[in-house]
Amino acid sequence: MLNTRNFSIVAHIDHGKSTLADRLIQESGLVGEHQFRDQILDSMDLERERGITIKSSAVTLPVLGSGGQKYTFNLIDTPGHVDFSYEVSRALASCEGVLLLVDAAQGVEAQTLANLYAALEQNLAIIPVINKIDLPAADIEAVKEQIGRDLGLDPEEAVLCSAKTGQGLADVFKAIIERVPPPKGDPDAPLKALIFDAHYDIFRGTIVAVRIIDGCLAAGDTILFMASAVEHRVEEVGLFRLNHEPARELAAGQVGYIIAGLKTVADVAIGDTITRVDYPAAEALAGFKEVLPVVFSSIYPVAADDFLALAEALEKYKLNDAALSYQKDSSAALGLGFRCGFLGLLHLEIVQERLEREYDQSIIMTAPSVRYKFSLKDHKDQAELIIDNPQDYPDPMTIDTAFEPYIRASIMAPERYIGVIMKLGLDRRGENSQMNYPIPGRVEITFELPLAEVIYDFYDRLKSLTQGYGSFDYEMLDYRVGDLAKVDILLNGEKVDALSVIVHRERARSRALNMCERLKDELPRQQFKIAIQGAIGGQIIARTTVSAFRKDVTAKCYGGDISRKRKLLEKQKKGKKRMKMVGQIEVPQSAFIAVLKTGDG
Repeated sequence: MLNTRNFSIVAHIDHGKSTLADRLIQESGLVGEHQFRDQILDSMDLERERGITIKSSAVTLPVLGSGGQKYTFNLIDTPGHVDFSYEVSRALASCEGVLLLVDAAQGVEAQTLANLYAALEQNLAIIPVINKIDLPAADIEAVKEQIGRDLGLDPEEAVLCSAKTGQGLADVFKAIIERVPPPKGDPDAPLKALIFDAHYDIFRGTIVAVRIIDGCLAAGDTILFMASAVEHRVEEVGLFRLNHEPARELAAGQVGYIIAGLKTVADVAIGDTITRVDYPAAEALAGFKEVLPVVFSSIYPVAADDFLALAEALEKYKLNDAALSYQKDSSAALGLGFRCGFLGLLHLEIVQERLEREYDQSIIMTAPSVRYKFSLKDHKDQAELIIDNPQDYPDPMTIDTAFEPYIRASIMAPERYIGVIMKLGLDRRGENSQMNYPIPGRVEITFELPLAEVIYDFYDRLKSLTQGYGSFDYEMLDYRVGDLAKVDILLNGEKVDALSVIVHRERARSRALNMCERLKDELPRQQFKIAIQGAIGGQIIARTTVSAFRKDVTAKCYGGDISRKRKLLEKQKKGKKRMKMVGQIEVPQSAFIAVLKTGDG
């Protein structure tokens, strides 16, 4: 235990966490040159395509100290995006220290602060590391000043390195050995193991990732999951060495995996405590705080027969992503499905793509929504109603006051983009804007914004307007009074419930027009006209029409009396009218996805 170091690498997006992890793995000699690839811990296709870390990854490294001592480093690489901050909090619960990376050119940013506070909450040793010192734009002195002023850490203790070139890597190893405390724990006490991750393997069942707090665990032991009170016999324990490497036992202070023939996913809960049946612990560990979703959307299978397969896929996916919450839902247009809660829009996108790729599910997602509150008139027993699904919107006559969630959005960008950022914030009903200049040339603009204005395409628009230089972070504030309305989409007078949205009343017409225009582009043409309408209650506020295919029935009439042509056209018109009465309009999956994009500008 004295020679074990459990630590995590945390930072803002693109400050070099995965690259530093690569260098540490290379230097420890865990992989040879022929096996090495960049972002080696990012094993998911999605992570490699997008160039971001989505899942925390643990790896055990053998390291030689300066005096020839052998050390074991348990390194956990974490995501930087705000939507995956829950992954970071779980990683920190398994560590004694963190490397807090700061980009030598960008300086301290929004997520750097958020990660610092998360590490302080867990009482971890914090080692500030200034990365990318090889960049021409690197300003090390200015960044040191920021570390002292904004983070409250000693700037002289900052380690300088370049994860790309390997410069200063020996100082990083030295700092980890000297400044991260060894794990505390009693190998002879009853077993207490914290489950911080898990994934489902079709051959071996559920593979559980644990941090051993006290005691020892070996193959053949019978273990008890304290939350579900289920017993299992351990088949294998081991360490994360890029692949799973079996070990004789896991002892206090170690991070590793357990395979115990877990056929049912429901037995495992992230944050649960594992103990031994023959020598049980008196009480469970504290576990993790339940995370509250902020964005909601419904998921439906494209084919109604696939509902059970989708339910099974979600159950297995939830094991690997404890931040996802879901419950059964149904829609007149799309049949049975699930109402899901996400931590943000990127989280929603990643869940959608992983379900399609890893679990082979064809799904339709409805427009994302946030959680609204309504105080109702003359409802003493139900003074406040909370809804996250437009289908549950109360009768407008019963609503006394409507409340919508607000966030504090923090945008960092070069100061030449102040004008476009201010305009974007004000267009999205931003208020109480404040500016400060953390370092020369960079500005931090803070807005208080309704969350509903952010969940569609705010981040994409910000990236476009700032040519990719703008970074965005937010925190939830409170609920404030808003003038809300429910916009329904009608196709030939029939309501499509899956396309309903709740919007601010002053945005209702522009939003309805936008949705109608996008549906017009996506709906296949029929033999009859399709009227696409946006409505609030009984009032139509927007309309477009998909024109019909039309056969030229008058082609064979050349010359002669006009009444002959009229007769043929009238006959065609009656046929189309009859067709419209019995014709069903199929809404393709692409139309539901198109409605999610607002497409302004």
